[in-house]
Amino acid sequence: MSLDEYLRKRDFSRTPEPVGVAQAGERNRGDGRIYVIQKHAASHLHYDLRLEKDGVLKSWAIPKEPPTSRGIKRLAIQTEDHPIEYADFEGVIPEGEYGAGTVEIWDKGTFDIEEWTDEKIIVYIHGEKLRGRYCLIKFKKQENSWLFFKA
Repeated sequence: MSLDEYLRKRDFSRTPEPVGVAQAGERNRGDGRIYVIQKHAASHLHYDLRLEKDGVLKSWAIPKEPPTSRGIKRLAIQTEDHPIEYADFEGVIPEGEYGAGTVEIWDKGTFDIEEWTDEKIIVYIHGEKLRGRYCLIKFKKQENSWLFFKA
């Protein structure tokens, strides 16, 4: 997947967000795949779930705090892919820029894939707040809409 949409939406002379230059094999982050959730106080407070796959961070915006226990389901709207470097990003995106507001890391760690298809993603998250088996199930009739929950 390309980062074209990510790059098109941002003016890097104004925003502190990373441009994204590392290739998947050029970094040394230890074992496992990158998992991060960033709390994003933009026009509406939400949480950005990011999972590393194919050299980018696959991304979903979750309008409410992510579930830490079973029985809680959250809407997750798939957004554009982000560069790997975004996993470490915290800061303020200036007014007038796409996603203006404060971004802080809410949780981070690694994850293992059990299943990853176009309709269903099952992962084992090894984070500080989220730990265990989590699922993303795509809604059939709503584009980019997924259900996120602990299994």
